[in-house]
Amino acid sequence: MSPLRIVSLVPSLTEAVALSAPGSLAGATDWCTHPAGLDVVRVGGTKNPEVDRIVALAPDLVIANEEENREPDLAALRTAGLDVLVTEVRTLPGAFRELDRVLTACGARSRPRWLDEAEESWAAPPAPLERRTAVVPVWRRPWMVLGRDTFAGDLLSRLGVDHLYAAHPERYPRVPLDDLRAAAPDLVVLPDEPYRFTADDGPEAFPGLPCALVDGRHLTWYGPSLAGAPAVLGRALRAARR
Repeated sequence: MSPLRIVSLVPSLTEAVALSAPGSLAGATDWCTHPAGLDVVRVGGTKNPEVDRIVALAPDLVIANEEENREPDLAALRTAGLDVLVTEVRTLPGAFRELDRVLTACGARSRPRWLDEAEESWAAPPAPLERRTAVVPVWRRPWMVLGRDTFAGDLLSRLGVDHLYAAHPERYPRVPLDDLRAAAPDLVVLPDEPYRFTADDGPEAFPGLPCALVDGRHLTWYGPSLAGAPAVLGRALRAARR
């Protein structure tokens, strides 16, 4: 039987499907950077996919995410007669459930080893020396931070970091820089996506506060990177000390 034809509009799910259902991906977004060398038709961005190009690929299934993709685009794909599977990932257990659902829908012949390894690594992540509070910017100009019900926030909590806007009514609130400083967190967590914070772009805004520069793929992607995420993130967080 020929593999299903899949178009992925979610970078982390692109990686998961490419490794777990080889040959099934017909298209992916311009932001789908893993696995390296992925040779498929590119269909635009996560927020601005080229609907006509996707339809022309005649996929059996389009996989999307309620946060990363816009409902009008998904509605247009459905109107064109395509089957669209939309995931919702706001916690680590939710990520594991959705990954199982996606890979089954994409025709994976068995549960991939990386998924077992990811569950095993998160069952006993590195124990933190102490619990710490943090603000976690995801954008600047304007400053935006993690708020309520976020996958990244759940991962950080499991690694001993409680972000200070977890009870905010918005999931990604805009907060003035002066307010972020006044919140007096123990540290600032700066991922390299969606905004690419670096040693020269981000820490200077928080003088006197330790800053953890973390790999955004390990913090925000739900896929094969989850297996190594506890160790990678744990090292970066431990390195941020006063």
